[in-house]
Amino acid sequence: MRKRFAALCTLSLLLVFGGRVNAQPDKPAAKPEAGVSLTVYNSDLGVVKDRRVLDFAKGTSELRFGEVAKQIDATSVRFKSLDAPDDVSILEQNYEYDLVNAHKLLEKFLDKEITVFLKDGNLHAGTLMSFDHAQIVLKDKKGGLTMIARNDNVKDIQFPKLPEGLIVKPTLMWKVHSDKGGKQLSQVTYMTGGIGWRADYTVVTNEDDTQIDLGGWVTVTNNSGATYKDAKLKLIAGDIHRAQQPRPQWRGRAMAEAAGAPGFEEKSFFEYHLYTLPRPATVKENQVKQIELLHSNNVPVEKRFIFDHQKNQKKVMVNLEFENSKKNRVGMALPKGRVRVYKRDTDGSLELLGEDDIDHTPTNEKVRIHVGDAFDLTPEYTKTNFVQKGLHNWTDISVKLRNHKEDGDVQVVIVEHPGEWTNWEIEKNSHPFKKKDAGTIEFPVTVKKDGEVKITYTIHRWRQDGNR
Repeated sequence: MRKRFAALCTLSLLLVFGGRVNAQPDKPAAKPEAGVSLTVYNSDLGVVKDRRVLDFAKGTSELRFGEVAKQIDATSVRFKSLDAPDDVSILEQNYEYDLVNAHKLLEKFLDKEITVFLKDGNLHAGTLMSFDHAQIVLKDKKGGLTMIARNDNVKDIQFPKLPEGLIVKPTLMWKVHSDKGGKQLSQVTYMTGGIGWRADYTVVTNEDDTQIDLGGWVTVTNNSGATYKDAKLKLIAGDIHRAQQPRPQWRGRAMAEAAGAPGFEEKSFFEYHLYTLPRPATVKENQVKQIELLHSNNVPVEKRFIFDHQKNQKKVMVNLEFENSKKNRVGMALPKGRVRVYKRDTDGSLELLGEDDIDHTPTNEKVRIHVGDAFDLTPEYTKTNFVQKGLHNWTDISVKLRNHKEDGDVQVVIVEHPGEWTNWEIEKNSHPFKKKDAGTIEFPVTVKKDGEVKITYTIHRWRQDGNR
């Protein structure tokens, strides 16, 4: 019994004191602060999370939330009081976008008094009776009418006040009910069109095209009708499904701005990839902003020569290919974008070799860049014979490759597509081939300097209901 009691006491002490020693206190969650978070998608879509301190009256009142994007999707707005979420409720929401301009001001002041100042120093005060682009008609206090030519004659028009219903910036108007009055930190989340991003890459090859320096930039274009000051910026790469097409973009003048390091931090997010900028960034209205995404030097690369008659009937394509892996000094999920390839001339200047678009590329997958077509490799593709017998047919094909390059022998991959929707086999082939898939074969051949190689083969096809 004593041993049992001692064991129970020891276990109790371990549970009490051991738990206290080993348990880590919960880290308090960071207190929300006022500010803007902006998540941009590469499909003309942005999600804005705007935190502001708002002053609520106790009971039911109206509240204005201005400086929202002009291309806001008002149906996507979500409001939340972060300080007292259970005490505040939205009873009604209106999106006001009837912005002030000269025509609307004059329209609102029909049958009201205004003052018109002319460039010659004279002025006319009276009741606005009518207006158009050419003239303004005023009625003075005696009932007389004055017609004032607009054009270059009018210097200024003075209105006594801003009429009700017109605002200078797009504004969300809420009817809210709050159980208590005072200031509360609140968050408004909404979707907006007119903003998007893309990736642009630069590749610089070394002298023998065995390594490249890879640079990536993010370009954010903001035509949403709002400025996002010191925003926490995130980018989503991936093809999200939209229930409807986004509205047409509102276009404006753009200014280019390049931002310095540090670059984006990348991670997987649902079935997409998320890129977060670890510092605040201001994304201005009508601005094109560029921020560095990645930079990797000495990435191993392979130059491949490919002749695919269906894609390019008379040219040999030149591709640069590399594996997007950490061992190759990359290893970051690459969002889709345009790649521009350069090479340094003997005078040190960079010359453009070509450009291509790449799709979203996960890590450990191959990146293929079609740079251009080989100048000194000449292909000649000929269907030399065709025979049809019942449900079977045979096509004899000849491919000649000539190499006029000054720097030696080259390997060229000849690609053929016998057909994916029919039965086929290759017969009488002069060179070995590899079957890549149901509709593609490849002949890898070496062409000597100043030499020629001729490849011949026969494609035998037959219909599904035919007998072999």
